Parts: sequence; C-alpha cells; structure tokens
Amino acid sequence: MRPQWWEDAKREARDAMIAVARGAKGTISYTDLCRKITSARLEPDSEALRDLLGDISTAEDAAGRGMLSVVVVHQSGDGRPGRGFFVLAKKLGRDARDQDAFWAAEFEKVRRAWKRDQT
Repeated sequence: MRPQWWEDAKREARDAMIAVARGAKGTISYTDLCRKITSARLEPDSEALRDLLGDISTAEDAAGRGMLSVVVVHQSGDGRPGRGFFVLAKKLGRDARDQDAFWAAEFEKVRRAWKRDQT
C-alpha cells in the first residue's frame, strides 16, 4: 500500500494531465508537471516521477482511455515522452517499435477520451 502523500501526488498529477489533454496544446513538460504536484517534491528525471506516471498510465490504460502520461514530454529537444513511456507501453503489451507512430496514435486516443469524457 502506498502512503497518502503518494496518492495525493498521483491525484494532482492525473488532474493536471487531464486538464492538459483537454487543452489546446495537449502537452506539458516534466518540469511543469512537477510544479503542479504540491503534495510531494518530485524531480523531472526522478525514478519517483517515472513510477507515479507509470501507476497513472497503467490505470488509465486499463480503463480504456490510453496511457495518460503520453501528454508529458521533454521541455526541449524532441518534445516527446521519455524512454520510460515506451518501456511501460511494452510492459502493457503495446507495440511501440515505431515510437513516432505509437506516440502519435496514443496521443490522439488520450485526447479523444478526455475531450469526450468531461468527468
């Protein structure tokens, strides 16, 4: 069982990612997401953040809404999710060999799910 601060951080991160998925741009940087999480201090490149995003995306994928962490991207450079996103996709049984195609398809799936589901 995870501590309460973990559950609070997970809720804050999930809420922030849902708001981003519904927004015009559709993405948020790891750094900006960490700033939205006030119940715990997480670093953009930390294992704790990777685990938190993994928990959220695993649950969202199981609910049929796709891997919500698809909206969390590098601030500079390629503007895509980090390596952990694609590792998790493989663990979830997804075919992410073509990372560009997988990312684009998953991004659209998540955006459609959250534009449609306003809860």
